Amino acid sequence: MAKDALEAAPNVYTVVFEDEHVRLVQARVKPDDASVLHSHPAGLVYVVSGGKVTFGSADGGSVDVELKSGFARWRGAEEHTVASRDSKDVVVLIFEPK
Repeated sequence: MAKDALEAAPNVYTVVFEDEHVRLVQARVKPDDASVLHSHPAGLVYVVSGGKVTFGSADGGSVDVELKSGFARWRGAEEHTVASRDSKDVVVLIFEPK
């Protein structure tokens, strides 16, 4: 299993809030920035400032995605890499229940 996002990619992920119930993580992917393979538990994702990114999988596959500002969805636990494909910061909040 890949390392937790905060340990594997501190250049992208920071804790905004944490208590015994939830961890709120901000992902900020700057232009030309990327992360190594890392993991996330299941949680709610909210796109604060959208843009184009590429998500990569452990098997080497990848998919280009345009994240739209204001988009929210529940995401199951997963492992991936992320790379910017935009000229501005892409910012996402990740709510991880404990």
